[in-house]
Amino acid sequence: MSVCVSASPTPRNEVTTASQSNDLWPHAISGAVSLTFDDGLASQIAHALPLLDSCEIKGTFYVNPGRGEWASRSSRWRQAGESGHEIGNHTTRHPCSCNFRFDIDYCLEHLTLDDLAATIDDAERQLDELLPVQTGKRSFCYPCYQSDVGAGRSRRSYVPLVADRFRAARGGGERPNDPLLVDLSYLSAESVEGQPAERMISYIERGVAEGRWAILCMHGIGGEHLSIEVDAFERVLQHLHRNRQRIWTGTVIEVADHILVKRKDLGTRESEGVKE
Repeated sequence: MSVCVSASPTPRNEVTTASQSNDLWPHAISGAVSLTFDDGLASQIAHALPLLDSCEIKGTFYVNPGRGEWASRSSRWRQAGESGHEIGNHTTRHPCSCNFRFDIDYCLEHLTLDDLAATIDDAERQLDELLPVQTGKRSFCYPCYQSDVGAGRSRRSYVPLVADRFRAARGGGERPNDPLLVDLSYLSAESVEGQPAERMISYIERGVAEGRWAILCMHGIGGEHLSIEVDAFERVLQHLHRNRQRIWTGTVIEVADHILVKRKDLGTRESEGVKE
């Protein structure tokens, strides 16, 4: 049974936000939300996907083709993508800072821009083969929220490399995104591991009240690393479903493409320098 069956839409006249006059968003929408999931985990397949589908909400799942249990899970990610969820690029090798000691032979301080291009492009090739329907229609996610290679004087951002390949990319950060000002090549996202539903909903509502785009970053759902409880996730979905007349919950690429169109219409300088 759907966790959202009994969640009737909240009437518009019962809701007051500071951004109701904002014409950036689709009609009657006050702000946007994207639910994102990193690392292609089993608990996301077991819990997140069925719950999202039951509430008719689409998520963005950032996966690492060829890494870990990819071979046994790729068919399920294909099904998710074909049903409308975004299956995004998280590289094939998930490079993070050497300080994390995940892989001291392959970590950001020891890598070059060419190394990052290789792992990103390899992931994109495999995702294109898996889900040709999403070719050119997916976003990127920075592993560990980190966007530099090298160290000290040789340290360089790989954001420009990502911007050449994707219209949008998600990083980390505590503030919901201002749709007219945020760098779409490094979007802020709230990492919500261990958070109760009330805190996640508060973050969403703070962003919506300001006419912003709130992005949640999740890993494990009901288990695995950096997890949140299934019940907390269900309650967030219920809130979004109940308030769908004023909160737009879309995939990262879907919301980013909407913003790009609006920026172009308004002639903002932030519309420049973005991959078409």
